Amino acid sequence: MTKNKKSEEEKLIISIIDQLRPFLINDGGDVQFVKYEDDIVYLRLMGACSNCDIMDYTLKDGIEAALKEEIPTIKGVVNVPDEE
Repeated sequence: MTKNKKSEEEKLIISIIDQLRPFLINDGGDVQFVKYEDDIVYLRLMGACSNCDIMDYTLKDGIEAALKEEIPTIKGVVNVPDEE
């Protein structure tokens, strides 16, 4: 049951991210879902978003706020940088 619940939460998270993606693309960036584990959402900000001065605001005030509005059990959102 827990596995199905997580699966449904992940689907909702991805759906919300897909709704936010056009705003990031418009600014030259993008976002990729990495995983959802222990009520933390792991994302990868890409393009212009990956090194933007306001990346923390995008994560916390934008993406995290939107996700928590729909899924209150989310504890936070973490950026997972590309490994180069």
